[in-house]
Amino acid sequence: MSNKDTDSGLEFLESPEGLAGELTKFEKNLEKNRNIFFIVGGVIIAALAGWFGYHWYVSSQDEQAQAVLFNPVFAIEADSLNKALKGSGGNPGLLAIADEYSATPAGNLASFYAGTALLKQGKFDEAIERLKSFSSSDLLVQARAYSLIGDAYMEKNNAEEAISYYQKAVDYKPNAYFTPMYMIKLGIAYEKAKKNQEAIEVYGNLIEKYPQSSEVLNAKKFKGLLESAAE
Repeated sequence: MSNKDTDSGLEFLESPEGLAGELTKFEKNLEKNRNIFFIVGGVIIAALAGWFGYHWYVSSQDEQAQAVLFNPVFAIEADSLNKALKGSGGNPGLLAIADEYSATPAGNLASFYAGTALLKQGKFDEAIERLKSFSSSDLLVQARAYSLIGDAYMEKNNAEEAISYYQKAVDYKPNAYFTPMYMIKLGIAYEKAKKNQEAIEVYGNLIEKYPQSSEVLNAKKFKGLLESAAE
């Protein structure tokens, strides 16, 4: 850039008239875009207010859900399934809590408990629906939900769907405590679907990956029977 260009670009700083002209331009641009600034600012403020308001609402709702969840959970542990699901003595049951507080962690957990109780009652389709609506990052409970859905499909003689959910249980955060149990169920589902080679592979993987598991004896037995039948 030449000195001439530089001098021209800085001219308005040295000239009151030039500076006034630049300020006038700036004011016009500001006035022109003021509505846009206000709209954007309003949207941001509304979004932040909505976000904080929603989380405050969910938090307060979750506290209420936790309070009313105690009685039905106690009932399900006492094997009073109807009381657990439908409530008693003016207290809501798991179904109502799951529906009313669906956006809260406690309402989410109510769906899990409701699915478990419905499965025990032999209401397999309803159990599947409730358990599928449940979601958790917990090591134990999410895999357990997948396994229970698999159990419900097995009761409905739908081995293919059972395989799908047992596989999800096996794949979800594998560990030496619970995964072997899900692998046994997966192998049995493969057998029921007459996919014996896949069942042999599952049992073999269990034996190899979890040699200290209490399920290893069953895996060896089931694998041996399938291999003998194939000879």
